[in-house]
Amino acid sequence: MISHNVSPNDPRLRLPDEDGISKAVAELEQGRLVAFPTETVYGLGADATNDHAVASIYEAKGRPKFNPLIVHVPDLQAARRYALFTPLAEQLADKFWPGALTLVLPRKADCPLSLLVSAGLDSVAVRVPNHPIADQLMEGSGLPVAAPSANRSGGISPTQAVHVLQSWPDVNAPGPQVILDGGPCAVGLESTVIDVTTERPTLLRPGGISVEEIEKSAGKVWHADGAPDRPRSPGMLARHYAPGLPVHLNAPSAKRGGALLGFGPGIQEADRNLSPEGDLKEAAANLFAMLRTLDSRQFTSISISPIPNAGLGLAINDRLRRASTL
Repeated sequence: MISHNVSPNDPRLRLPDEDGISKAVAELEQGRLVAFPTETVYGLGADATNDHAVASIYEAKGRPKFNPLIVHVPDLQAARRYALFTPLAEQLADKFWPGALTLVLPRKADCPLSLLVSAGLDSVAVRVPNHPIADQLMEGSGLPVAAPSANRSGGISPTQAVHVLQSWPDVNAPGPQVILDGGPCAVGLESTVIDVTTERPTLLRPGGISVEEIEKSAGKVWHADGAPDRPRSPGMLARHYAPGLPVHLNAPSAKRGGALLGFGPGIQEADRNLSPEGDLKEAAANLFAMLRTLDSRQFTSISISPIPNAGLGLAINDRLRRASTL
């Protein structure tokens, strides 16, 4: 279960004002970790060109070394320094950047990014976040920022700054020493990841941009079969985004002693409801925060109402399957 014993006065929490941004930039430049908000979730950032700094991400998260990282850059021009863009990749970037889309692209031969961000693969995952604080961090440092979600590996992704503290309650443990508090994340789900290293675009991870939206620009999107022990993208491991309590899907009610996370109207006994109106966008924004709230000693398990498997529901159900016990 998640530690809820954190102080809102923790010295690592910083406002994203001039002083806070300057402190975060200095941390990045010195090869240390910074937590910062994006429109999707909070990221645990490090200088993507610094092997030691990137290794610190894996150490802090307890992350398997074979799981690649997403590199955040300020714009398409910056992304072209590190990766080879096909016409399809250019088209997708032009349509969805900045935004919740990550493209997996071939690494350039002279790519200065740490090989650790690619986990030994010949590709690199890149995105341009749509958030002013992320922009200021990259502009101030002039660095590409490797940033998985700012939580312990396999746990629930953070959509608020306090969630980051819950993963690293001990200020002396390896982790971010600066956490920029930009409030709740607007999207609340990680980015959609599309592999464009081959001729046909392939979905590696559903996320904040629906497959239907992408197919309007890219045509048919294929779904990866994938080997979970050798993923080409973050978020492809079989067990991921998981609370400490057992999670049960498509449940009509809570189990004895457990909580019910509802969706839609008419669910009177829900302890929390992702969207009483049945709005998938609202449900996506609430998902991780509500899972964290219910992941406490007050309950013995978390049951979750059925959620439509279309649009953003595809991404929500993907996260829930990876979090589930049964």
